[in-house]
Amino acid sequence: MITEQAVQRQMVKSYKPKRRLGLIVLELVAIALALLILIPFLMILVNSFKGIRESALFALSLPTVWQFDNYKEVFNQGHIMRGFSNSLLISGLTVVCVNIFASMAAFIIQRRDSKFLRGSFYMFIMGLIVPVSIIPTIKLMGDLHIKGTYFSLIMYYTAVLLPFSVFLLVGFMKSIPRELDEAALLEGCGYFRLYAQIILPLLMTVLVTVTIVVMVSVWNDFFGPFYLMTDSTKWTLVLSIFNFVTMFSTNWGVVFAFMVIVVAPILVIYLLLQRYIIDGLTAGSMKG
Repeated sequence: MITEQAVQRQMVKSYKPKRRLGLIVLELVAIALALLILIPFLMILVNSFKGIRESALFALSLPTVWQFDNYKEVFNQGHIMRGFSNSLLISGLTVVCVNIFASMAAFIIQRRDSKFLRGSFYMFIMGLIVPVSIIPTIKLMGDLHIKGTYFSLIMYYTAVLLPFSVFLLVGFMKSIPRELDEAALLEGCGYFRLYAQIILPLLMTVLVTVTIVVMVSVWNDFFGPFYLMTDSTKWTLVLSIFNFVTMFSTNWGVVFAFMVIVVAPILVIYLLLQRYIIDGLTAGSMKG
């Protein structure tokens, strides 16, 4: 006589292979969809080695003749080192400003319970939703006489990326016990020393995430320098691609070679540090 437990064990055994097969199919579909993102990068890489006529077709096929001179022309005529230094300067200083201002704001907002600070936090949240108005920004920079300077672009990026950073850091601050603050204050530690020597080191995991996100956003941005930077000697690396684009004739092989050079450094950094992004985004999510 077949018992009820035997029937259940038989059902479980028959269910496991079906569940395993379903997971395998789901993983294969997910991998196939993820690989779609490689198609634009593959097209850029392949076409960067093609001649002017063949690269204009934007095909994924391999070049008939490999044109390695495209990269040589980029370094000879593209002012690439000047664009690289401008991008590095702007993105680096933006990272510093965002990390300092966002960590300070998150420390005060999360540690002090007041209506004003709660309202300030909601204003930061609105900054994640409301789009950037470029015309009032240009008008404001003109009135402040900072338009076209490095400082104006750094402040623009800091203002745009600050809401996300504050939101991320406030969520992580909830996982840091307040008893740590109280113990430090009882030992005679001031608020600034508490922030700099105790809280800030504990925020390093999230600050690495903020640094990577800000760096990638600033390095790859086109519209900010395009609208706010009038001096071509201060153009970033992305905007320097304009030097190879003309109205009547464009050597897309050289343009694609420039794109590879622009994307390669930040792509390598992102691939090497992507686990820190996941750790930082999930840090503090289990509390608060």
